[in-house]
Amino acid sequence: MHFFPGKALILALASLPWLAGCSPHDAAELRLSGLITNERLAEISGMAASGRDPDLLWVINDGGTPAQLHAISRRGRYLGNFNIAGVEKVDWEDLASFKLDGKPYLVIADTGDNGGIRKTLQLHVFAEPDSETLAQGGTLKPAWSIHFRWPDGARDTEALAVDAVGEQIILISKKRQPPQLFTLPLRPASNNGRKKVETAALAGTLAGVPQASANERRDNPALARLRSQVTAADIAPQRNAIAVLTYDNLLVYRRHRQQSWAQALASAPDIISLRFLPQAEALAWSPSGSGILVTSELSPAPLMYLPYPRTGSEN
Repeated sequence: MHFFPGKALILALASLPWLAGCSPHDAAELRLSGLITNERLAEISGMAASGRDPDLLWVINDGGTPAQLHAISRRGRYLGNFNIAGVEKVDWEDLASFKLDGKPYLVIADTGDNGGIRKTLQLHVFAEPDSETLAQGGTLKPAWSIHFRWPDGARDTEALAVDAVGEQIILISKKRQPPQLFTLPLRPASNNGRKKVETAALAGTLAGVPQASANERRDNPALARLRSQVTAADIAPQRNAIAVLTYDNLLVYRRHRQQSWAQALASAPDIISLRFLPQAEALAWSPSGSGILVTSELSPAPLMYLPYPRTGSEN
């Protein structure tokens, strides 16, 4: 669903020189990494860095498009796709990468629920395919899936992150303020071979999410409600920070040693303004943890890169 015109991209890119004079908490450090122009990627809703190739990014589209996993370069060049079999695509909203037992995986969050009507939702985990087979394409099937429900009724969620060391999945609600943090186990519990429906555990809320001003709420209430809604999340490879994306801002919450993710997200984040970037929907930390990539659910879509200082491992 687009609520910004495609021509807004031109305005966004034209504004980049002006951004060089912004304050440290604005987008002064953002760089244009590339441009995504392939017509197959008109509704990107999730992005993850490859665990095999540092120059490759995996992306997925929103609901209403084929069940496929797409690959692009860090310049935005289209590289190919894989079909996804064995799952029903309802509303894919985020994508994350992680390594478990030395093997790279991807997880797709089928968690969108604009109408607040879904009783159960799904996360699908795949062994990351070899990028050398992209030219031939092929079909992927999940290594495992996690079926879950919310503890207290339906909600729309577009943000997923994975802490493989803690074997924990993090989900952040989209529309509720303050956003709510939930957790699930990374590996589903055994139930004698039958599908078990997990219940996500409420772990806390996010602090410091900027809200629309009083003037914005008065002049355009519908748009004002969107500004603080969470659309994506990702954990830094060193586990020392978690990035959270809203339609207006990129929020980076630093995690200190021995802190839980709930404790980290309850502290004040670094805030980088993205107001010039229409409908920001997807982000991914670079494999080295030295920066964050962000893109939009529009076509063509800019692929932005924010250098971010590494502060060492916080395992």
